[in-house]
Amino acid sequence: MTAPLRRSASARRPARILTAAQARGDWDVVVVGAGSAGLVASRTAASLGARTLIIEADRFGGECLYTGCVPSKALIAAAHAAHTARTAHRHGVDVADVAVDFARVMAHVRAAITTIEPVDSPDALVAKGVSVLRGRARLTGPQTLVVDGVEIRFRDAILATGSTAILPDVPGADDVDVLTNDTFWDLDTLPGTLLVQGGGPIGCEIAQAMARLGSRVVLVHRGERLLPREDAAAGDVIRAALEADGVDVRLGTSVERMAAAEHPGSGEATLTDGTSVRFDRTLVAAGRRARVDGLGLDAAGVVVTARGDIAVDDTLATSNPRIRAVGDVTPLPRFTHTAGYFGSVAASNAALGLSRRADGDGVPRVTFTAPEVGAIGVSPDDARTRGWTVVTQAHHDLDRAIADDETTGSTTLVADPRGRLRGALVIGPRAGEVLGELTTAIGAKLTLRDLASTMHAYPTYADGAWNASVQSAQKALSGGAVAFGIRLLRRWHGRRHALPHRSAR
Repeated sequence: MTAPLRRSASARRPARILTAAQARGDWDVVVVGAGSAGLVASRTAASLGARTLIIEADRFGGECLYTGCVPSKALIAAAHAAHTARTAHRHGVDVADVAVDFARVMAHVRAAITTIEPVDSPDALVAKGVSVLRGRARLTGPQTLVVDGVEIRFRDAILATGSTAILPDVPGADDVDVLTNDTFWDLDTLPGTLLVQGGGPIGCEIAQAMARLGSRVVLVHRGERLLPREDAAAGDVIRAALEADGVDVRLGTSVERMAAAEHPGSGEATLTDGTSVRFDRTLVAAGRRARVDGLGLDAAGVVVTARGDIAVDDTLATSNPRIRAVGDVTPLPRFTHTAGYFGSVAASNAALGLSRRADGDGVPRVTFTAPEVGAIGVSPDDARTRGWTVVTQAHHDLDRAIADDETTGSTTLVADPRGRLRGALVIGPRAGEVLGELTTAIGAKLTLRDLASTMHAYPTYADGAWNASVQSAQKALSGGAVAFGIRLLRRWHGRRHALPHRSAR
């Protein structure tokens, strides 16, 4: 059992922004990294009374705020506005001369970041009782680390150092200023031709947005369908949507080599199918890897997986029981909401000595293309192989979708043999919002019958899930013991309340 740490004078002081020398001493919980996972972890630990220090080498807010969720959704909002104006004629509204000022679009993107930035700032953390240190941390032992040569001791630590984009390993790539989702947001000029490498959520979202903003976009993906993590139905719908917006989608191919052109960032890519693409800029969206370089994991006895992530158990503990890891630096699903949720679990375990388990089974996810793709739990394809119930409501029969003229998509629900909702796939506008109810239903172990018997406001896109559950309930009523019981009840009721016999005159 680990002996309690001696309290240094600095650790007893109120939370504040510290220098490395001021942070010297002993802490209950030290969090390394101030992205989504680290921010939630530090605030949670402090709220539970732990003397908490957070250490960040770069910007507070991490990928989500600066290079992920916030800028990408702001870009998508601008692209949606341009698309809505161009296609308003389908609603009887004519908009002439739609013009996109890309510099102003990017100013809008950066304004969104600036507006949210104070929430994740060092001052905001201090207000929540967290002490803050700027610097690069390196573990030096099971319960020690150094920043700027100063040793800091901890009872428990939480590693939340995030991830970094994977760059292409192809000849000539080093000669081209290749963009990733970390650097894409520095653009101020709309590329005439944008080559997007990767057909996952990031690649699809940015490809569609940039096409709507006026770029010629070529998207190459080595797989046979887009969004490979989702059902084939989702990939097919998104491919059709991207192509309708002008994206040149090329599946089953990838970049074989690149050559730089005269203008910075431009070049020519030779593809594995023998064709070539001249581009003004190229974006690589081929995944991300854990950021562990220089962290000193070996000195602390922290083991990494074969892929390079920090290995954790279901309580988020590493191979060193005094150190936990959360967020993109682990093999867990890489979403902002999972980072925050798991950060809270890790912090409560560290601060209170608990062994709460991190449930990674019911993780919702949304791809913010148009239409959106929202999914959670057991996929429809997987459910069919198990013989489970899969029920779909096509949006061409959904009243709100018809009114909006947005009928591409569907809502699909998955139920286990006991009728409990175990998965969902929503393709359409506001899929992320619709997914909220279904996520709650899965977490509460509700059945399709529970969903069908709950009143829903009309007309909404959430009607897709309600209609699908009603469809399932009606099918259950049409056969088997339930249908037999209904017939008996109807017969008994009819006889009991039969109209009096009327004699002939």
